[in-house]
Amino acid sequence: MTAAHLTLQDVSDRLQIKDLLTRYALAIDTKDWALLDTCFVVDAELDYTSTGGEKGSYSELRKWLKKVLAPFAVTVHFLGNTSVELDGDRARARTYLWNPMGLQKADGDLHWFTVSAHYVDELVRTDDGWRIQRRVQERAAIIGALAGGPT
Repeated sequence: MTAAHLTLQDVSDRLQIKDLLTRYALAIDTKDWALLDTCFVVDAELDYTSTGGEKGSYSELRKWLKKVLAPFAVTVHFLGNTSVELDGDRARARTYLWNPMGLQKADGDLHWFTVSAHYVDELVRTDDGWRIQRRVQERAAIIGALAGGPT
């Protein structure tokens, strides 16, 4: 679909989906689990296995994210280059991710490593707006290592 063929609804949907993806990044980086809940449908399925994570329901992975992100003093999810395919109340999106993470070391310094990946999302329009129904994280590269930290 070219820009000349976008309806006002298409533009609105795309902006709302971009806002949803930004809200996800903000929720993860600030460890705001209530905000994270606004990003997914209740029965969403997530798969972070390509980068060493887990796969399962949102409720399972919400607990896992809370645990695995706790030791990190800093996580910064840079999102960009999102392509969106709209199909009525459903959509697919593919978003580039660049995620430097700083793990707190015993001496107070941060050990840095970076995850580069793509979020491949299936989204659905709900009464509360667009939500992620299925997410698969596809690994592009991992730069550095956890150095004994969580996986």
